[in-house]
Amino acid sequence: MNQIIAEFIGTMLLVLLGNGVVANVLLQDTKGHAGGWIVITLGWGLGVFVGVAVAGPVSGAHINPAVTIGLAVTGLFPWGSVVPFIIAQLLGGAAGAFLVWVFYFHHFNRTMDPAVKLACYSTGPAIRRPVNNLVSEIIGTFVLIFVILYISEPVMDLGDGQQVKMGMGTLGALPVALLVTAIGLSLGGTTGYAINPARDLGPRVMHAILPMNHKGGSDWPYAWIPVAGPVAGALIAAVVYLVHQWMVG
Repeated sequence: MNQIIAEFIGTMLLVLLGNGVVANVLLQDTKGHAGGWIVITLGWGLGVFVGVAVAGPVSGAHINPAVTIGLAVTGLFPWGSVVPFIIAQLLGGAAGAFLVWVFYFHHFNRTMDPAVKLACYSTGPAIRRPVNNLVSEIIGTFVLIFVILYISEPVMDLGDGQQVKMGMGTLGALPVALLVTAIGLSLGGTTGYAINPARDLGPRVMHAILPMNHKGGSDWPYAWIPVAGPVAGALIAAVVYLVHQWMVG
């Protein structure tokens, strides 16, 4: 239960700070208005830093269903804990998005563009081409999971003296923050680099239910891509890892 709570809190902080920086840059009359892409990617990277720093010592800091699934496929995380972890992450993402709404409430009301408001909750394509958008999410998530699998070191003790790789916390908060920042700067220009279903789906649900003026739709026809893409990218990274381990083992 402590691990589940840690995943909830870590994902909540990730989305609060990540979507918070998007709101700060995009919404009207904020101090950070028009800060630009570098501010957004740096804010997301630091949001990852905070989420990993908080959840890492307890759960390993998955804070991302793609990480949980990738680790389970490689045998580094028990399948029985996958669903509880993912539920906690989705709820944490929704809670973080709710806090962004509370924090920037008056700025949301002053912003008339529905697309800008949606961007403060979920990702969207710069050019809407579903196949290309899906490939972008697959590649971005592949890089994330691939690096986690190959660079991380065991940190979690299972109680019998065995330690296993558990999540992004095994990289350390700063390296994984730099990794996510690099992905955003280099690979974020097409879809906004969700690379995390909890970062997109939970906040998109909150966008749909929270009261806002001039809100517009939540773009549900696109919503499957930030979920399927990261899951597919994680599965590919896990398979590559397992094949390599088999070849060298």
